[in-house]
Amino acid sequence: MMGRAQLIVGGVLSAGFVLAAALSLVWVPHDVAALNIAERLRPPGGAYLLGTDQFGRDLVSMLMVGARSSIAVALVAVGIGMGVGVPLGLLAAAHRGGLLDEIVMRANDLIFAFPALVIAILITAVFGPSALNAILAIGIFNIPVFARVTRGGALSLWTLDYILAARVAGKGAARISVEHILPNIANLLIVQGTIQFSLGILAEAGLSYLGLGAQPPTPSWGRMLAEAQTMIYTAPRLAILPGLAIVLMVLGLNLMGDGLRDALDPRLRRVAR
Repeated sequence: MMGRAQLIVGGVLSAGFVLAAALSLVWVPHDVAALNIAERLRPPGGAYLLGTDQFGRDLVSMLMVGARSSIAVALVAVGIGMGVGVPLGLLAAAHRGGLLDEIVMRANDLIFAFPALVIAILITAVFGPSALNAILAIGIFNIPVFARVTRGGALSLWTLDYILAARVAGKGAARISVEHILPNIANLLIVQGTIQFSLGILAEAGLSYLGLGAQPPTPSWGRMLAEAQTMIYTAPRLAILPGLAIVLMVLGLNLMGDGLRDALDPRLRRVAR
């Protein structure tokens, strides 16, 4: 029951932000690129449900478009990590103990030596700050995560009888990996993807806070926090609202990940019964 409740609460929180981000593609209450100094620091109410910032921009609109930026960056970055890391993990597991396995895992160790922030700084130094470079930095950091999870899950299956039967039947390592290994570790990858998605939201916010993510006039939660620093005593809601959005989004994804783990892992289902 606890796992199901976590899944429902996490799903509702996450879906709310996803719907807000999707809605911002076609409609927002006010133009986020328009500066209206005459309306700066308006309190919540009236035409501005949550008030305005120091530039007269509507906070509801800023949060909606900021959700779109954060979700898009995190989603594409997780896609990069999964799209590259999963095949590498399957390859390493298929050649366990061999040269290819050693090369893949040592390359993963090398990437792990550089946090996403350091990778982002390196990429930014070469190509300049942008949302695309933030995606590359977070995506590169996700590759070894998915490679390790995939390899660990696959290794536990390669010694099972049905895999040995497939090998006897003449199936190659690549075919076995795709037809038999990957479907049986999909639950691990789904849960890990949810976790990395939440970490991607945090990473995007951190990079934007440092000016390495999406650039003006595109709003992002991290840059909203950075811009609110000078107004923390005058209008604390400018920092509280984007910070609360980040917390709730990450909380929702983590709860959903825990709920999915409980729902997809048969061992945990037996314990719950």
